[in-house]
Amino acid sequence: MDQKSKSPRIANITWGRMEIEGKDRTIKDAKLYPGGVREWDWNETGTRHNPGIQPADVQELLDHGAEVIVLGKGFNQRLQVKPETLQMLEERDIPVHVLETEKAVRRYNELRQNSAVGALIHSTC
Repeated sequence: MDQKSKSPRIANITWGRMEIEGKDRTIKDAKLYPGGVREWDWNETGTRHNPGIQPADVQELLDHGAEVIVLGKGFNQRLQVKPETLQMLEERDIPVHVLETEKAVRRYNELRQNSAVGALIHSTC
């Protein structure tokens, strides 16, 4: 996997802020995928803590070539994942890791070494 198409490394995460390697500012919630990262704006799809991460949130990662997905549920795991989201990934044979945020960041950073990984990381509750 060449460096250009590799998913960016999360350099640091603390409550409410994430530092992404190569990005000149911190962001709160992130969409990461092969070759890029952007702020995750929940309002785009109407995402809320409950019912949680929607298929449309994950679709963008797949559109950018992600073949494995990591979902960070927040430090207190308040962010849920809609069953339809998991069903969509299962139907497409896309492995998914749903984890507390710090564990999700560690897993994502491990996977990005050798996989086309995408992630949705929530940096607060």
